[in-house]
Amino acid sequence: MLQSNPIKVMPDKLKTDLSKFNSSWYKPGGKIKWVLWHITSSVFFINPLFTFIGPKVFLLRLFGAKIGKGTVLKTRIAIKFPWFLEIGDNVWLGEAVWIENHGKVKIGNSCCLSQGSMLLCGNHNFKKSTFDLIVGDITLEEGTWIGAHAIVCPGVTCKSHSVLSVNSVATETLEAYSVYKGNPAVKIRDREIKE
Repeated sequence: MLQSNPIKVMPDKLKTDLSKFNSSWYKPGGKIKWVLWHITSSVFFINPLFTFIGPKVFLLRLFGAKIGKGTVLKTRIAIKFPWFLEIGDNVWLGEAVWIENHGKVKIGNSCCLSQGSMLLCGNHNFKKSTFDLIVGDITLEEGTWIGAHAIVCPGVTCKSHSVLSVNSVATETLEAYSVYKGNPAVKIRDREIKE
C-alpha cells in the first residue's frame, strides 16, 4: 500500500498572492491598438494557413515595427507588440517563433531564429509576494543563430555571430563568435565560419 507524503506548510514564510499583482505601471500601448494587433496577429501570423511574407511585413510595419529587406517570416509566429520590434536585413523567423517583447527586441542583419525558439522580454520577481513584472530588452547582433526551441531571457544580448543551440536557455550575454549549449547556456566552443 502506497503512503502519501503530506505537503509541509511553512507558516512563518510569506506566500505568493497573485491577487495583489499590479502591472499598472506598464503601458505598452493603447487598448484599441492592442486589440487590432491581436486580431491581425491571429489571422495573418499565428494562422498556419497564411504563408505570404509580403503582407506580413507590410502589417508589421503598419503597426510600428522596423523591418529590413529580405525578411523571411514562416507561419505560426507570435509577436506580442510589433511597435517594440526592430528587424534588420535578411532575417529568418522559423515556424512557431514566439517574440514575447514586453521590452524592445532588436534583431540584427542575417540572424536566424529557428522553429519554436522564444525571445522572452518579460519575467516575474518570484522573491516578491506580489510576483512583480520584470521587463528587459533583448538584442541579437548580426549573424546570431537561435536554435530550435531555444530561449533567450530578458535583458540578454547575443553578440555578433553567437549561436544558442537547440533547447538551450540564454540567461546572460553570449559572446561573439561563440557556441552555447545547455540550461543555463554555457560556451562550448568558438564559432568558425568558412567560405
